[in-house]
Amino acid sequence: MANNAFGIDLGTSNIKIYNRSNDEVFVEKNMIAIEHKKTLFAYGDSAFEMYEKAPDNINITYPLSNGVIADIQNMEILVRYFLSDLMKGNIKPADYYIAVPWDVTEVEKRAFKDLIKEANVKAKRVMVVDKAVADGLGLGIDVKNSQGVLVVNVGFDTTEISILSLGGIVLSRLIKVGGRKFDDAIKAAIRREYSLIIGGKTAEIVKTSLLDLEEQRMGALVYGRDIVTGLPVEREIPTTLVDECLVEHFNTIIDNIKVILERTPPELAADIYRHGIYLTGGASQVSKLARLMSKGTGLKVNVSENPMTSVALGLGKIINDDNYKSVAYAIEGMSK
Repeated sequence: MANNAFGIDLGTSNIKIYNRSNDEVFVEKNMIAIEHKKTLFAYGDSAFEMYEKAPDNINITYPLSNGVIADIQNMEILVRYFLSDLMKGNIKPADYYIAVPWDVTEVEKRAFKDLIKEANVKAKRVMVVDKAVADGLGLGIDVKNSQGVLVVNVGFDTTEISILSLGGIVLSRLIKVGGRKFDDAIKAAIRREYSLIIGGKTAEIVKTSLLDLEEQRMGALVYGRDIVTGLPVEREIPTTLVDECLVEHFNTIIDNIKVILERTPPELAADIYRHGIYLTGGASQVSKLARLMSKGTGLKVNVSENPMTSVALGLGKIINDDNYKSVAYAIEGMSK
């Protein structure tokens, strides 16, 4: 077993890297700021701080879109810098385990492997793990047994709905609904009801603080620009407005879970009925999603304790436990 090994979960919004040397998961914003189209200005959380505030000469982007790599050059830069930070500037040869969505093309899967190979991080070996399988392991499920498990991972751009059994994926569906759609719905509702334009960061803060606000029976305080006067203003937004605008997207996720369940073999469906749905992913904690999912499917919903890092924790299990090594595989044409 290699001394140096990393498990990488490339999320659209956040990158999560499991580091075997300290048994910890590193989480940073998967963002890059480029000045004058060529100079690296900032990356990670620092780039996110500048997002929606930067002048025209600084371009701030997410290199991932809808679960796949949209800008491989900038993603290579980010991976190299993040790993250099983790290895304190001295990049040593290491094994890499990278999580990939199941419902993507072979070309898109290969791009994940090529990314590590081309990032100049001295990769000795690059192994691929289906994201849903890593998710299951991170949730504490023994994915290698024959019971059927339904995992729903709600990410920033996408939601991946997967049925697992015997260490593999029986059915999977990747839909383009996630945290970004939730944020956009909040922005649109506030604009429509209050003639107020707010930024994506503000919408995200409203989304993540919704549960606390409802418990305290408070509205969400937002700052933005009044469409009529053009001036910056502060408004208190009732949580009911936010709940109502998110329901449509929640229902889309629930409808797609039902489609997967309709196609599930009866024996696996019986297992899922007994165990329920496992809900994880960075955007899965939004208020009322788990409750509506349970109501819409008639199944119990098990909410992850570590929704953001469950995939990376699963990759950590694969790295450390020989029993799970078999769920990782090399993409054809790649040297081991």
